[in-house]
Amino acid sequence: MKKVLVVDDSALMRKLLSGVLHEGGYDVQSARNGREAVEMTLQWQPDVVTLDISMPELDGLTALSLLMAARPTPVVMVSSLSEQGALATFEALALGAVDFIPRPGGSVSPKADDISTMLLDKVRCASQARMVPRGTARRAAPEPVKPYLARPHVAPAPIELPSPAARSALPGNATVPGLVLIGVSTGGPRTLEDILPALPADFPWPVLVAQHMPSNFTDTFARRMDGLCKLDVVEVTTGLTLQPGKVYIGRGGTDLAVASRAGRLHAVPRPETPSVPWHPSVEVMVDSAMQHLSAERLIGVMLTGMGNDGAVAMTRLHAAGGRTIAESADTALVFGMPQELIERGGASLVLPCTGIATQLRSWATRTTGLHLNSES
Repeated sequence: MKKVLVVDDSALMRKLLSGVLHEGGYDVQSARNGREAVEMTLQWQPDVVTLDISMPELDGLTALSLLMAARPTPVVMVSSLSEQGALATFEALALGAVDFIPRPGGSVSPKADDISTMLLDKVRCASQARMVPRGTARRAAPEPVKPYLARPHVAPAPIELPSPAARSALPGNATVPGLVLIGVSTGGPRTLEDILPALPADFPWPVLVAQHMPSNFTDTFARRMDGLCKLDVVEVTTGLTLQPGKVYIGRGGTDLAVASRAGRLHAVPRPETPSVPWHPSVEVMVDSAMQHLSAERLIGVMLTGMGNDGAVAMTRLHAAGGRTIAESADTALVFGMPQELIERGGASLVLPCTGIATQLRSWATRTTGLHLNSES
């Protein structure tokens, strides 16, 4: 039985979270502040810690720093939905937390039904996370794509796409030489901080990011990344014209898609697609891009995360002649999404996260030059 330590200064919240986890089959203990959290983690050695941010004696961020130094343990932050809470959450993720859940609303009588599924999913995912301390030496050279034989290759379902000639002839496509499409979930914010800031200000392709995240957090996330990156980073809350040198973050609670409007390609938010369980959906983003650009003008990047969102679409992209990168197990906090792409035969390269920006620069620069020459 896996062990979870619940850390919160609210007795009501400790009771709520502990009850959900007990019913989910976990051995649970609780702590009232960061000091107790550090002591109990070292003594009891839980598999996962849920950690409040605002606590007496020792706050959550300080406790997290001490935990990561003394005994790196998967931590799920419990965060308020305020802007200040979101900022603190991303600081926690940068310090090494695996994921977060929004703090249940209604401090008088929060209902377990509102958070139970999310909490159990996040803790289960965190329990499988591979803790990779920042600063650990990581290979930057490509690995050969391994012929995974754990399961038979599953061919992606067919999709009706316009011919490459028809897609190349769409209005406005000459102004967008290509697109980078990044799909990521658990562990994504920290991993993206190893990739996006390494792209130069003159990177020639727009970059679209489908990061599984609630709507209350994607605006703060986009603004945080904008401060770290040479490229402009924006949250897609309305239709935005795709431009080189910009990163487009899908808004939580929507799906990020590529669309043609007034003769130009746009990043647009769409209502969540009911047929897919994760949002913003990687599958929707990649499929929509393939409707407007030929495969050789698309690069798919699959990063850390649980599940298989985007694996079918990126495998289809790879089969059509597009290039794809799967993050390697060496750096992926949760190897589920990249492994799905690899096992389906859909990865052109398998790279540690620290080698991905260099590969994107190489591919985009070379392809842009070929594209511009063909247009002249």
